[in-house]
Amino acid sequence: RTHRGMLAAELGLNEDEDVFEIEGMMALRDLFEIAAIEKPELHDKTHRAVDHPLLANDRRNIFHIIRENGPLLLQHPYQAFSTSVERFLRTAAEDPKVLAIKMTLYRTSAGPILDSLMQAARNGKQVAVLVELKARFDEAANIVWARRLEAEGIHVNYGVMGLKTHSKLIFIVRRDYSQLRRYYHIGTGNYHSGTAKLYTDLGMLGCDEDIGQDLTELFNYLTGYSPPPSYRKILAAPYTLKRGIIEKINREIEHHKRQGGGLIQMKMNALEDAEITRALYKASRAGVKVDLIIRDTCRFRPGLPGISETGRVVSIVGRFLEHGRIIYFRNGGAEEYYIGSADMMGRNLDSRVEVHAPVENPELRQELRLILDVQFADTRSAWDMDSDGNYTQRTPEDENAKGAQETLIGVAEKRLAAAAKHKEKKVRSKLLSHFQWRLRDKNLK
Repeated sequence: RTHRGMLAAELGLNEDEDVFEIEGMMALRDLFEIAAIEKPELHDKTHRAVDHPLLANDRRNIFHIIRENGPLLLQHPYQAFSTSVERFLRTAAEDPKVLAIKMTLYRTSAGPILDSLMQAARNGKQVAVLVELKARFDEAANIVWARRLEAEGIHVNYGVMGLKTHSKLIFIVRRDYSQLRRYYHIGTGNYHSGTAKLYTDLGMLGCDEDIGQDLTELFNYLTGYSPPPSYRKILAAPYTLKRGIIEKINREIEHHKRQGGGLIQMKMNALEDAEITRALYKASRAGVKVDLIIRDTCRFRPGLPGISETGRVVSIVGRFLEHGRIIYFRNGGAEEYYIGSADMMGRNLDSRVEVHAPVENPELRQELRLILDVQFADTRSAWDMDSDGNYTQRTPEDENAKGAQETLIGVAEKRLAAAAKHKEKKVRSKLLSHFQWRLRDKNLK
C-alpha cells in the first residue's frame, strides 16, 4: 500500500486509483527501484537452488544416469538449472558417442547453453537449432545468436512458415553400445539461465523410445517435412494438442457418468481458448471436479450455479513467477499427467509449435502430485477466484504458515539431504501423504 501511494504521488494520481492496472504504463523497469530498497526485513531470504537428488552425488556420464534410473523430473528454480539442463547439453557436446544435437530456442542468453552448442559443432557433431526470431522482446538478440551459431557451422532453421516455434526441446542421438538411442529434455520454460532462477518451471530428461521417435518426426516437420497424422505419445500443437485435450476432457465426463469421481486439474499461465473453456464448463456441468491453477487470464468462472459449481480457480503469487504447466486427468483410475510448453490460449494451440509430453513414471507422477497438492493446500500465497472473476486472498489460521513456493524450496532441500542417506523415496512419499491429508481436511471444513 505504501509503495502504491509512492508511485501514485510520482505519477500525480490519486492514491486510491489502481495504478498497477494502467495499461501501457511507461518505464515499468523503474519499479525495480522499489524492490531494490535496502530493507532486509522486507526481502525474502536469499534462495540458492539445490541439485537434483539423482544428479547431486553421481559424477557419471549423465546419459548413463538417465538410462539406468529412468526419466528425471526437474523443478526450477528449486533445483539448479546449471547442474541439470546445462550439464545435459555440456555432456552432449563433449561425449564422443553423441552424434547429433537438435534444439529449439525461443529465448536464451549468453552462457553455457550457447557455448555448449558451439563446442559440439567444433567437436564434429551434427548440430541443428531452430531459432524463433519473433520471440517478443528478444528479436534482436535472437538474430545475433543465429548468426553466431551459423558462423560455427551449426545448421540454423527458423521453423515452419506462419507458426511460432514455442516448444522447449533438446534432442540428442547417442551411440549406446551397439545401438542408437535418443535422449531428450522436454520443458515448460526457456533455455535461459536468468529466468531459470526467477520462474517456476518443469523439465523432463528421458530416453523413452516412443517419445524419442515422436521427437524425431517433430524435428523433421520443423525442418521441412510434412507433419505426421498423429504421434505415439506426445501432444503437439497446432495439430494434435487441442484436439487431444478436448477428447480427454470428454473422456473424463464419460468416466464420471459411469463411476463418478471425475477430476481434471490444470496448471498453466492462462486459459483463454474458447473451445477448451467450453469443454471445461461442460465437464463441470456434468459433475466433474475442475481444478485450475492460473497465473494470468482465465475465461473459466468457478462457482456459477448450474454451470461451474464443481470448478475452482486458484492463483499463486509469490517470490517466483509461476510458469510451469501440468495437465492431469483421473481417467477412471488410469491417471494421466502431461507437462509442456503451451498455455490454453488460441495463439498457443492454433498458431504455434508446442509440445506436451506424458509423464508415465510412477515416482515422477508423485512429484507432480506433490506440486499440485502443495499449491491447492496453500493458505499463505494462494488467491481464490470468485464467481464474478475477482480474487480473494486466503488467510492462514497459523501465522507461521508458509506459502507454496517456500514449501517447495523446503521439499527440494529435504529430498537432496535424504538422497545422501538413500531415503529420498520415503521422504517424497511422506510429504505427499501430508499434503493430501491437508487437502482432505480443508475440503471437509
